[in-house]
Amino acid sequence: MDNNITVYSASWCGFCHAAKDYLNKLGVKYTDIDVEKDPQAGAAAFTKSGQRGIPVLDIGGDIIVGFDRPKIDASLKAHNIA
Repeated sequence: MDNNITVYSASWCGFCHAAKDYLNKLGVKYTDIDVEKDPQAGAAAFTKSGQRGIPVLDIGGDIIVGFDRPKIDASLKAHNIA
């Protein structure tokens, strides 16, 4: 099932790895987009979040900047994902 979750990240970003590890631990499927390999995706993440920081998580339209576990949990619950 596609949960409509996108993680905008970079290979060198520790918080990006933490966010993806957390989603993996929960068994949540997501699409990972490396903003260094795809600059247009980086621009899309900036447009969605209004910030240049990563990770940017798009969970069903909820935009979360950084590895903010309480916000991630709340969004997953709101979308009946985890």
